[in-house]
Amino acid sequence: MDIEDGRRAPGGVTAEWAVVGSGIGPLFLAATDRGLVRVEFHAGGARGARMPELLAEQLGATAVACSTGLLAEPVRQLERYFAGALRAFDLPLDWSLTTGFNRQVLRELAAGVPYGAVVGYGELARRVGQPGAAQAVGAAMGANPLPVVVPCHRVVESDGGLGGFGGGLETKRRLLALEGVLPEPLF
Repeated sequence: MDIEDGRRAPGGVTAEWAVVGSGIGPLFLAATDRGLVRVEFHAGGARGARMPELLAEQLGATAVACSTGLLAEPVRQLERYFAGALRAFDLPLDWSLTTGFNRQVLRELAAGVPYGAVVGYGELARRVGQPGAAQAVGAAMGANPLPVVVPCHRVVESDGGLGGFGGGLETKRRLLALEGVLPEPLF
């Protein structure tokens, strides 16, 4: 994997970032001393160049250039996942970029929908005690700061449709194909 490193240091919080190549394109990763805090798709080019500044704003950080090693294990586990050798991430996660209902839904998703399985938006809403909140679950998926690791690609429509996906439907198809849920894409 190709990696560009950097670190952000807000008052009392250290965050390291990297742009990492993957089977679905470059990913922007960030971790604080509490755990992985951010995964972003399509991190190449001008978009990727802006991500450290956006992270700094979200965390209230100032730039410091260096690598602290906070991302070594997330990078290793993502490499194994994309190679088909890892089925469950075992990483500390920093949930500071999500709150309330969204956090509740994302935690249930991370704990309750294993590799190779899918769940409907409505079913996930029911699991968190809000059976009428399928659309709110969709919004939580769209706001997921930790896609792939917190597998929002595993949430689908009740009729079997893919639904939406912040990384694009082709990325969702590729992730589901990697996990054996869909056939491999032809291209």
